[in-house]
Amino acid sequence: MARKAIQMVSVALGAVGLIGVIICCSLPEWIVGYGDDKEFHRGLWKTCVTYRTSPHVCGTIPNTMISSEIHAWRAMTVISCLLCGLSLLLLIFGSDFTQCVQNQDTKPKMIKAAAVGLILAGLLVIIPVSWVTHIFRNAREGMMVGASIYIGFIAGVMMMLTGVLLCCLIRSGSSSSGGTVSFSSNRV
Repeated sequence: MARKAIQMVSVALGAVGLIGVIICCSLPEWIVGYGDDKEFHRGLWKTCVTYRTSPHVCGTIPNTMISSEIHAWRAMTVISCLLCGLSLLLLIFGSDFTQCVQNQDTKPKMIKAAAVGLILAGLLVIIPVSWVTHIFRNAREGMMVGASIYIGFIAGVMMMLTGVLLCCLIRSGSSSSGGTVSFSSNRV
């Protein structure tokens, strides 16, 4: 019963982590800056500018203006989203509260693969947000990291902790005969 509850909690935490990574990836809130009469928000995919006297204007970032760092950040966050989604599917199908997989020997392997996937997905989102934080730690006045960075940190840590929880669950729930070897001899 406790294993099912932990698996359900892990699915919920993984889903919240996935939603957090999607929000982190999609919002233009990675870098926030303030100028004389404007405020700009820059994300991975678009930039938004608000002037005091005009409405909010957003546009996609042209490919000619994208640095290799932004390409790397995009790739890592998108791969993190995909890996977290696949890990959640593995976790749901391999959990004790679903009957999708009938083979009881396969379920712990699926949960372990989901745990490793969640840990890697969390790491893949923490790397770019840490990178941005490091770059803008000593930024000029008027520029700071945005809300997407904090959401990315929280989502990454949540996914990594969920993966570690699942690894501990699998380790403690392994069979007691693991590692024991019995020999029989036919001596005359």
